[in-house]
Amino acid sequence: MDMAYIEKILHLRDIKPTAIRILVLGTMLNHNSAFSLSDLETEMGTVDKSTLSRTINLFHQHHLIHSIDDGSGSIKYSVCREECQCSLGDLHVHFHCDRCGNTYCMEGISIPNITLPPNFRLENINFVMKGVCSQCISGKRKRFSPKKESCNI
Repeated sequence: MDMAYIEKILHLRDIKPTAIRILVLGTMLNHNSAFSLSDLETEMGTVDKSTLSRTINLFHQHHLIHSIDDGSGSIKYSVCREECQCSLGDLHVHFHCDRCGNTYCMEGISIPNITLPPNFRLENINFVMKGVCSQCISGKRKRFSPKKESCNI
């Protein structure tokens, strides 16, 4: 991945482009489906967990990534589109494949408008569908493959 492109993305989110942030974002951008802290730790063996955790928190605070609770027991993350500000209007559905374990952003499927009773304030929505992804249905992927496939469907 082009380092100038990664630095530009960090600048757009008002994040100082340090060597570790460039390395972490470059690794994140190589994922086509949602990834966990554990996935990053495995791929970036030389970077300690606390550094990765702090970097993820910084990226999350600056709306560079969004978090997904897909019910798998670990929070997943995905890099946001450039125009995303992680507002309620930017939220989209996610799909978790029960066979391979991958979680995909379904940016083309918006979360429906929800009206809450008086005196309730909506701050976040987690909408996860579960089933079998197209790669598993077609037989192109074996169960619980660590290979990450396309996120934006």
